[in-house]
Amino acid sequence: MAKSSMMNQTIAVGTHKNQKPQTSFPWALIGLYAILLLGVIIAIIPFYWMGAASLMTRSETTLRRLYPAVAQWGNYVEAWQEADFSKYFLNSVIITAVTLTGQIVTAVLAGYAFARIRFWGRDTLFALLLSTMMVPSMVVMVPNFRMVRGDLICLPTTTELCGSWLNTLQGITVPFMVSVFAIFLLRQFFVQIPGELWDAGRMDGTGHFLFLTRIVLPISKAPLFTVLILGFISSWNDFLWPLLVTTTATWRPLMIGLWTLQSEAGPDTQLIMAGSVITIIPILLLYFITQKQFTEGIATSGLKG
Repeated sequence: MAKSSMMNQTIAVGTHKNQKPQTSFPWALIGLYAILLLGVIIAIIPFYWMGAASLMTRSETTLRRLYPAVAQWGNYVEAWQEADFSKYFLNSVIITAVTLTGQIVTAVLAGYAFARIRFWGRDTLFALLLSTMMVPSMVVMVPNFRMVRGDLICLPTTTELCGSWLNTLQGITVPFMVSVFAIFLLRQFFVQIPGELWDAGRMDGTGHFLFLTRIVLPISKAPLFTVLILGFISSWNDFLWPLLVTTTATWRPLMIGLWTLQSEAGPDTQLIMAGSVITIIPILLLYFITQKQFTEGIATSGLKG
């Protein structure tokens, strides 16, 4: 009887072990996925309609069709020619390249100085620099305009010693060659670099400039790509400042060209949407090419969104 009781207990324990634990239905997880899916749909709908409308006829856009019956690829050619996008596109490329060059140089040098070089008042100066991020851009718009116009300081031009930078490349680019956020982003990454690397470099006779160019920058590709992408988006999408400091089409960028197309095309929504697609293609291409570096740069810099 004792053996039979022990066998029954053993079988019961074995059966209990083999039984899979019962789990409740993951309602919370499904609800989270539903919210995320809704957010994705809300974000994609405007882009889908923009792309679909760019391939429609004028009557289809008026009737608010969801997709074109026949894709009208000629809308892109017509929008490009009507708004003179070739000139505006080239202007945007030049303006963005010059602005990004200035931002990268100033952000790398200033970020390294705040992170690796000890000097009097460093933390105070960095705190004052960060405080400027709290100031709305509209507040400094008028002072920047007066400075570019030559009212506050003497600005050398190609024809005179003191003149105006209105309708010039430097008037559009120089005020934005310094990005406080880019300095902050690179500084956060440079602070995390181990001090042993600097000590090893000093033993080989390396100064700050060689340490920056040979050691720091090669391992800082991710935050540099992040600064590059954010600066590219900001400069490429800039509209108000170029509109303020230019009165002719000589240096007006692509966004003003799109605004001009909207004024000229009138009810031709398909042309406006085609022009909008043209303006965002470079940004999408750059992001998809550098997506990995962009995500890694945000993660390694200590920022959380």
